[in-house]
Amino acid sequence: MTEQSAPRPQFDGVEAEPSSSFAAVPDAFQRLWTPHRMAYIDSHHRAESDDACPFCTAPARDDESALIVARGEHAYVLLNLFPYSSGHLLVCPYRHVATYDRATRDEVVEIAELTQIAMRVLRETSQCEGFNLGMNQGRIAGAGIAEHLHQHIVPRWSNDANFMPIIAGTKSLPRLLGDVRSEIARAWPSD
Repeated sequence: MTEQSAPRPQFDGVEAEPSSSFAAVPDAFQRLWTPHRMAYIDSHHRAESDDACPFCTAPARDDESALIVARGEHAYVLLNLFPYSSGHLLVCPYRHVATYDRATRDEVVEIAELTQIAMRVLRETSQCEGFNLGMNQGRIAGAGIAEHLHQHIVPRWSNDANFMPIIAGTKSLPRLLGDVRSEIARAWPSD
């Protein structure tokens, strides 16, 4: 059955438009409409001073509501609220510091140690096959929250999309953030 002959879904009695008639050149990509992502997009139109830094306020909340999976002395680990893939973690220093070169030696060491542990835990819990690690330093470099240093740990699998479409578009996530947080927190070593 081709797209032209297949019955199209209806929403509130209106037939869905076939993707072949969308603007631009038709391509091989399937489109997944995720209007809930507008919360993320809209948040980037506000000045950062409009809201308190989420990485400064998260540690004062309980782990479950803040999506924190582990706490160290100088840094902590939490799930990304707008993940590129299931299990996308962030490692943040408690101190409000913007860039890696301004972090203390103790913060740098603990961020590195927590990153290593997170990779091991993600391998165990999600059977991921690789990772993208990174820090976007400054708004011009793509940092969504440029004033507070944070390292991304993005688990990857052999059949997922490559990294460019993920950061350029939207990724469908099969699991609820709270479920992923609970699983990772349970697997985190207790030292």
